[in-house]
This record gives sequence, structure tokens and C-alpha cells, in this order.
Amino acid sequence: MITGFFPVAAQVKLSGNDIQVRSGGKTYQFLPEFTVLYSEKDPALALKPAGIDKVPYNVPTWKTDASKADYRQQQINTSVAGDGFDDKILRSKKEERTANIYHVGRSLTIKTDRVWEKGDTVHFHFADQEGFSLQAWLVKNTAPYPSVGFLLTPKKEGYYSVGYTGAPAFEKQETKESWQPLIWTEKRTPDQPYLTPAFMATEPTTLVNDGVNSVGVLADPQYLPFQPLPLLDNSRFGIALLNPKEQLQPQVFAPLPGGLHSFMKPGETFGFSFYLLVTPHTITDTYEQIARNIFGFRDYRTNATVSMNTTLDNLIDYVKTHYAWFVDSLKGFAYSTDVPGAVKNVSSLNPLEMAIIRDDKELFEKRAYPLMEFMLSREKFLFILDSTQKIQSPSRKLNGPIAPLSELGVLHSVFPGNDYLYTTLAKKEFKKTRVRNLDVEEKGANWINALFLFKMTQDTAYLTMSRRMADEYLKERVDKRMAAFGDPMISTHFFWPTFTNNWSALLELYELTKEERYLKAAHDGARHYALFTWMAPAIPDSMITVNKGGKAPMYWYLKSKGHQQMYYPEEKVPAWRVSEVGLTPESSGTATGHRGIFMSTFAPWMLRIGYYAKDQFLIEIAKAALVGRSASFPGYHMNTERTTAYEKPDFPLHEHKEQSVNSFHYNHILPMASLFMDYLVSDAYVKSGGKISFPSDYIEGYAYLQNKFYGHKKGRFMGSDQVQLWMPARLLSIGDIGLNYIAARKKDSLFIAFANQSAHAIKTTVTVNPAWATFSRKAVCSVPGTENNRQSLKDSSFEVTVPANGQTAVVLSGAVLRSEFQDQLLQPDPDKSRDYLSIPEGHTKAMLFKLGGYGRRLFVYLGDDDSKWSSARLQYRVGTATKKTVIKSEYPFEFTVEAGLQEPIVFSLILTGTDGKIIRTKEYEMGHK
Repeated sequence: MITGFFPVAAQVKLSGNDIQVRSGGKTYQFLPEFTVLYSEKDPALALKPAGIDKVPYNVPTWKTDASKADYRQQQINTSVAGDGFDDKILRSKKEERTANIYHVGRSLTIKTDRVWEKGDTVHFHFADQEGFSLQAWLVKNTAPYPSVGFLLTPKKEGYYSVGYTGAPAFEKQETKESWQPLIWTEKRTPDQPYLTPAFMATEPTTLVNDGVNSVGVLADPQYLPFQPLPLLDNSRFGIALLNPKEQLQPQVFAPLPGGLHSFMKPGETFGFSFYLLVTPHTITDTYEQIARNIFGFRDYRTNATVSMNTTLDNLIDYVKTHYAWFVDSLKGFAYSTDVPGAVKNVSSLNPLEMAIIRDDKELFEKRAYPLMEFMLSREKFLFILDSTQKIQSPSRKLNGPIAPLSELGVLHSVFPGNDYLYTTLAKKEFKKTRVRNLDVEEKGANWINALFLFKMTQDTAYLTMSRRMADEYLKERVDKRMAAFGDPMISTHFFWPTFTNNWSALLELYELTKEERYLKAAHDGARHYALFTWMAPAIPDSMITVNKGGKAPMYWYLKSKGHQQMYYPEEKVPAWRVSEVGLTPESSGTATGHRGIFMSTFAPWMLRIGYYAKDQFLIEIAKAALVGRSASFPGYHMNTERTTAYEKPDFPLHEHKEQSVNSFHYNHILPMASLFMDYLVSDAYVKSGGKISFPSDYIEGYAYLQNKFYGHKKGRFMGSDQVQLWMPARLLSIGDIGLNYIAARKKDSLFIAFANQSAHAIKTTVTVNPAWATFSRKAVCSVPGTENNRQSLKDSSFEVTVPANGQTAVVLSGAVLRSEFQDQLLQPDPDKSRDYLSIPEGHTKAMLFKLGGYGRRLFVYLGDDDSKWSSARLQYRVGTATKKTVIKSEYPFEFTVEAGLQEPIVFSLILTGTDGKIIRTKEYEMGHK
């Protein structure tokens, strides 16, 4: 690991006609050799599915002669559709094409016949060819790497591309690791010479590491400009790793055949330049070196228009509106962006966490509790009543729990009274395999689930099992670099966490056991994940114009669905505000359309690992991914043009068809709230050196939607223990938007940690919202650990000074804090009554949710659907109250009954079959203490 700007140790000299680069005690030969491709007709550059086993991925292809047409059109099933999937790529007509760059048009490889030096420049002469002439030169001492340039002059009209094919070539078995963006990491290599076009290169190079040095050819950043947003249409080059001899050899081709500037007329010239890279570092360290030395990566972001706390407040306000498209009858967020008529949820833990920390009863009732019922009853995250819908393989079955085992463990931790319910379900899930999302099978008996079963049950046998299985995982997955797609826990790849080791779960294991091998593995995974974060194009130190003519960019996918144009004022803003640097594309299968997604759930994990491993690069990526990007929910991604639309507080406050800048996955709103909370708490932990620390659990979700869960356990704050995280809506008004904060309470004290996101010190006034806290006349604001830094509060206000990129913690004593719901929900209730049972008729399940001191609820649902039953009736009596009946004549057949903390519930079911027959169950009782 290396951090900061650093010198390059490679030595460059000429040896005969070849270039020698020496580093780390080894010498590498770079030949003055170029391969020129020519097509008389337009080779019709087009992205197509590569057809790689286990990985959906699109690569450039070209029309070519029948003898070279080795591309086989892929059959894409109907489930592959929706946002990010482009039918022009996936389902275009069959043609004679190739994805092999060397099979495009006519190919001629030329080598220099004469070399001479003049000053610091080496000139290479090439014999004139029938169709073109070529000049090339090397500048030896350009910083930070030697630079090669060439100039092509065509002699006839047509489509040209010039490839540098003289870099050192390696046999695969000789290498320790290699990399070609986006998907070929570790020792996974392409099966043919695919090009990665410029717009899909997180850095414009391919790399090979032989155990001593990393070797690469790096396109000059001037050919990857900031404006316009990089797309295939404006990509000026491509990079490759595999050569025609199936060796690993870094290559660059410019322009792309059939792409921008590739059509040339006689006498015109085309120039290009690139760097020769040899550095004594690993692939991931070289990635950092390039990011810093070439693209100027640094701690570049700050709160742009509002603080992250204001963003979080606005986002929670938004999720309660109808614009967030929560379908009450289906207990889920509409997923019509991809699957018409469907709802999709990630986890009940996101709204539950927010309801607890924010002391928000409404959020609990309208979002958290319905999602708890959904997650325990549904078969898949994607639920739909239409049995004919096939897109993304939804389910209409109530065959739960869909909640991962880890989620059952967290619910048990928050509501320990439900001991039998959650532990019974968790142990069943541990023994089975389940498909929760898309068509991906998940095996229950793995080291991650064993870890969460230990946390749930405190049975050390599970921890022993988790360690044993995790150590085996380290041997098979971490200590060995993957040479093929798929690994011991993953059968297919799509989202980026599947391409690395499971570093978020490894961090969980490290934080529990404090065993360094798990941190080392998590750190390695995070460093490899960084390869998917954009470090290019370089961010200019200038203003750029966005929303030209008052129009926001229109995403092509939504335009095709009939969405309406959005309007935001034309404005000039600093380029850094609209940069994708630090973000990732969505996935291997949708990277071509989803350039940078705002759902950067990796950021808090990177922040913590960076702190533990003293890795500033990870800390800065984490901040770049998240800070200063929105004032509310920003939608999903950057895709066509740069814009400030995402920064506007009202950006999400539109009907679905009125959103056209980017896609809205409504089930992402609450996970993004958890993401912000995770980052705020983790930032306080890191900036305090661990002195501000709140216990956490794990929100597993699916895909990349993992974050920590806070609020249910008390923590430490600068020497004070048993402090409750407490951040109700708009708790503070702060005079400078550069400050984020977390807040907590204990008795009559309010604890606040202010984190400065800017590069300058901030002194400002803070006012506490009197709706949440009032103060006695003797109330004071003090800084823990100091003797004299005390001030009296004036009208609930005080001053705070926070150093640049630093933190200041204060304690306000003499407070009267208004908290009702949080205390109720977290109040322990010694209820050991029955909370789970199975009823054979209708394959029915009954669950008693024990919600601390807040109350209890009976949830009953039929596993059978409307192919068997036409209606269901629940007859019930709470305590000594009058018996009541609830009738459900439409699927799903499910019932919720509210009960107090003391009364038992007696109930039975009357089921009417589709054949008219009626079946009655016996009476059952639950909740008797």
C-alpha cells in the first residue's frame, strides 16, 4: 500500500532500436512496434454481449469479413430487461461481426527501421507504407512516466486505428496478477483480444504484475476529457490486455475503429500519445499511483449546497410522500422502472434503523413495520401479483422469509422478546438454499451466516464454525487470486461485490474477533474494489456550464418510456461538483448505460477499513463517493450529461413519468438513508480515533446494498458510556453547511460531534431545535477533555470551531430532551409467550411481533394462493374483547391484528376453496404471558 504523491523509480534508456525500462532490479523491453488497422467501409462499431460464462458484459464489436466473423450472437432471455439493459446492445440483428480487435479490417504490424536521439527525445522512423505513413517518438523524462507519441498520415480514404503493440508480453502462468477494466481482475483474463473503450475505463490502462513490477501502457489523459461526459460515441481510444498469441500484453488502440475520428481522408493527420508504465508496486497500488500522479485524485469534495444531515432530513421527508411510490396494499416500493406492476424491497432494517435513531413513530408505522411483514412472508425481494410477468424473475408466492439470516438476527437483537420466532426461522434458513434476488442461489450454511447465528444465539459453536469456514475461504478465495469467474461462494457475477472477496462481512468478523488476518483480507478486498471506482477523467480546476437552455439531461431509456422533459436553470458550477470520480458504474451488465451510481454503499466500509489499515486512499475514495452529491434522494445514476439536477432539494418530488434525468428505484431510498447514517457515524468514529463509537449490526440486503445498523444499542462518546444515538429531524440549525454531525443523548445531556468536510477551519453558530430539546438557565456547552472550553447557551444556541477536515465534539448539559417513541420501542419486555406457529390448513404461518414497550402485533398469512382459495376469514379475540372477523377476498391472504402488551390473542381461520368447499381451523392462542 502506498499513499500520497510519490516518485517513479523506473530508468529509461535506448538499447539498439528498443526502449529499456528498468525498475525493481528488472529490465523490460518496449519495442517501437505498431499495428495499423484499415477498413475501406465503416466497420460499424457497436457494443454487444460478450457471451462470457457467468458474467454479463458488453464489448465493442465490428463488422468484418466472413472469414474473421467469429462473434456469436447471444440469446438473451426475457428476464433480462429493464433499466440499464439496452435492447440496441442485447437484441440487435445478427451480423457478421468480431469482438477481436485484430480481426477488424486489414491489419499491418510495422517496426522501426531507424532510431535517433535529440536531447531528451528518441525519434523512430518507419518505412512508408502503401496506405499510410507513421511517425513516432519517445520523451524519456516526462513526469511521471516516459511518454510515446505517434502521428498517422493516411494516403487513402477510410477508417483507421493505430495500436501500440510493442509492450512486454507475458505468458499467463508467469504473472502474479493482471487487470483490464472493467471485469478482468486478479488473474481472470479475457478469452480473446477485447477492447475496453475509453468511456468504460476507470483508468485508461491495462496492467500486468509479474511479482516484481506492474507493467502497462497508459493513454494520455488529454484524450479522455471531462466534457462531454464519456460515452461510446465520444471515446477516442480503447485498451486491451490479450494479444493474438494469447499472451498478456498491455495495448492501446486509437482511434476506435468506426469510432470518433477514425474516418480519415488522404493527407489528414491523426496524433495520439501514451505513457510506458513500469512501477514496483502491486496492481492496486499502481492504480492509486496513476490516480494521484496522472489524474490528480485527492480529497476533493465538500458539502456542495447543504450538509449531509439536511440531505438526510429531506430524504426522509420524501420517503413519506406519495412521490416515493410506496404501495400500501403490497407492502413495498413500486419497481415499475424495471418491472411493471411489481414492488421490491431491500430490507426492513433500513426504515427500522431510521425510525429508532430519528425517534420517528410515523416512519415505523408506514414503512418499517409493513416491511417487517413483507420480509418474513415473501419468497423473493421482487413481488408481483401478475403471474405472467417474467422480467427479472419476480415471485407472487408467500413462501418466506425472504429476510436473510443476518436480518433475522438483527430483528432479534432489536426485539429480544421474539426469541423463538427469529431463532427458529434463522436456523431453518441456515440449513437450506434459497433464491432471493433475480435467479441467484444462496447457500445458507456459510461462514457469514454462522457468524450471525453466533451473534444471535451466543452459541460459541457457531463462532468456531464461522472461523473455520472463513479460514478455508481465505485459503481458497483470498490467498489465491481468482483465475476464472466464480468463486467458493459466488456462482455468477453481476454487481461489483461479487468480483471481490466479501470484504464487508470480513470486516464484521474482524471487528468481532480482532484477528488481523480478517482485516488483512478485508483490506485486500477493498483495494480491489477500488478498481471499479472512477479515477478518470481528470477534474479540471474550472467552471462548467450545465442544464444548457434550462433543460436537464434526458435519459434515453426513460425517453423511450414516454417520460417528460425536466427543466432546471442553466448555471455554471465548479467541475468537481458534477464529477463521477469516486463513484462506480452499476454492474458488469449495465456499466455501458449507468456510468456512476449514487448508491455508494461501499463508502462507510472503505472509511473504516482505511482507518484500521491506515490507508488514506480508501478514506478519500469513501468521501469522494458520497459527500456533497445531493440535497435529497438523487435518483440512481449519471448517464448522458453532467448536471446539477441531483443537487436540488425538489429533484425527487415529481410523479414517476415526470422523472427523466435518471432512473428512480424507490426501494433504494431507505437504503440510501442508512448509507448516510453509516457514513456519519463511521466518520465520527474515524475522526475521533475510536473515542466516539456506537455498536452496530449488519444490514445485508442484496447485491451491493450492505451497511451497518445502528441505534438499538448504546455506545461511547469521548469518555461517556451508555450514550443513546438520537438524531431526530432537523435537530440542529448550523450556520455553515460545511459541517455534518451526529448526536446522542444520556439523561439531561445532549452529545454532538461536528465533522468538517472542508479544507478550512469553520467557526459558526449552532441552534438546537426547541421542539426536541430545551435548556435550563444553567445549561452549558463543554468540549470533553478540556478544562476551560465551556460556554453558556443563549436561546439554545452556542458557537463551535471545527478544524479543517477535523472534528469537534461537545456536550450540552442541563437539557430536557423530548423522546417518546425511541424509548418505547427499545424498552425491554420480558415476554416469553409463544410467538410463532405453523397451521396446516392453507400452509398458514402465524407470528406475534413483540415490539418492546410499544406493543404487540399478530401477523397471519396463507402460503397458498388464489389458485386454491377464493377467500379467507380471520376470527380473533384480543383478551376479553368481543370476537371480530376480517375477510380477505383477494390474494395475498394476510392479516394483521394489533394487541396490547398483556392480552392474549385467540384466533381461527375459515377458508373458502375455489371449488366452494369451506374449511375451518381449530382455535389457536398466542401472547399469553
